[in-house]
Amino acid sequence: MGFIPYNNEKRNKGGASVAKYQVVLYEKENGDIPVEDFINSLDVKMSAKIYRLLIMISENGPELREPYSKHLDDGIFELRAKVGSDITRVLYFFFIGRRVVVTNGFTKKAQKTPKAEIDKAKAYRKEYRQREGIK
Repeated sequence: MGFIPYNNEKRNKGGASVAKYQVVLYEKENGDIPVEDFINSLDVKMSAKIYRLLIMISENGPELREPYSKHLDDGIFELRAKVGSDITRVLYFFFIGRRVVVTNGFTKKAQKTPKAEIDKAKAYRKEYRQREGIK
């Protein structure tokens, strides 16, 4: 599994780091990390916005709401980023142990999130759960 390449830990009063949620990039069995490939394909401003949203989800977990995050269907959520007229979404789900598993992303071209992208996130979640020993 891939991990976000930044320090997503908060500091407590004593200066020690305390992470609220661990952000994990979903990794296919063949080693590909779809969301990492997607983020790396974005321009600098958009990828910076996505990384900022990943930090926010690591700090806030399920408390992060619109306009930054939105529940889509059956436990699949989206992180929402916009730069100019470009709109990007990154899908994720929550997992046992305060994990946020980020699955896939896409550039939004229509008003509604494509069902195929949600289905892809659900399939990745199913595979992830099986690998973790959960049905």
